[in-house]
Amino acid sequence: MRYNLGETTPLFAAFFRRLFSPMDLDQLHTFLEIVRLKSFSKAALTCFRTQPAISAQVRQLEQELNTTLFERLGTRISLTTAGKIFAEYAEQILDLRRQAQDSINELEKVPRGELVIAANEATCLYVLPDVFSQFKKLFPNVQLHVDRSYGSRVVEAVLDNLADFGICQFPIQEKKLQVVLIHTDEIKLICAPTHPLASARIIDPEDLLGHPLLLPKAGTTRSRLNQWMENVEDNTQISMELDSTEMMKRFVMAGLGIAFLSTSSCAEEVAEGKLVAIGLSPEPMLRRLGLIYRKDKALSKASLGLIQVILNQAAITSGSATTG
Repeated sequence: MRYNLGETTPLFAAFFRRLFSPMDLDQLHTFLEIVRLKSFSKAALTCFRTQPAISAQVRQLEQELNTTLFERLGTRISLTTAGKIFAEYAEQILDLRRQAQDSINELEKVPRGELVIAANEATCLYVLPDVFSQFKKLFPNVQLHVDRSYGSRVVEAVLDNLADFGICQFPIQEKKLQVVLIHTDEIKLICAPTHPLASARIIDPEDLLGHPLLLPKAGTTRSRLNQWMENVEDNTQISMELDSTEMMKRFVMAGLGIAFLSTSSCAEEVAEGKLVAIGLSPEPMLRRLGLIYRKDKALSKASLGLIQVILNQAAITSGSATTG
């Protein structure tokens, strides 16, 4: 007869509340060895304990269950009725533990589950596709989800455990986060090839006067641009504030204004002659992206794999930029 763990009687309730500490599982193993070998002394040998030690374990079980598990008839022992019932439960419990351990071990061999990455639109479009492609080849059973966020929201999502990883611009000063530099490029002014500024090699903030600007609504890039334009702020003409890199490129190509984008976000259009990218003066406005995750977060094999893939892709991108 096999008993259902859901049908526990009060006799076993107290024991099951304490069931899964290491000592309790060891007690179950000892108890079942005595049942299997029908001998305390033989069980002591297989459990690498003294006979008094395993006798003490059985007494503790009997005290917790408030019942007698073995009948002792001279040198012979046999299970009581309660002992037979408990032996069934003990076998199921240890079998469940083995199944749980096997599942965990299998998870390490073939990771599955999901990872959530918080990042802005441009990162999703121009940094993550190659990363995701490589990652899925290595971990086909792990689902990747992107939470489209901006700046501080990326940091908040990671801190609140709403995302496993985040990708955002430096500086990142939150002490609870591990930060890894993964990408560097430059923020430049972009305009249509027919725009009056298209022939410029670099521009100063004063060169923006009289030209409608398309600026990001918020975020680190907007804050940096505000600082760069501070001396001409009162005289600039902000035509639109947009939250989409693709919209900015389309509107600039349509002649609706000039904008500022990272070089990786508009490389294709610049190469095709649809857009012109111009550096900012007096110093290039470099953009550094960091991969962030909580320092106290336990990293699964899949998480470690994603970090490695991102670092590998960053090395490839950096090498291409150096030789290009």
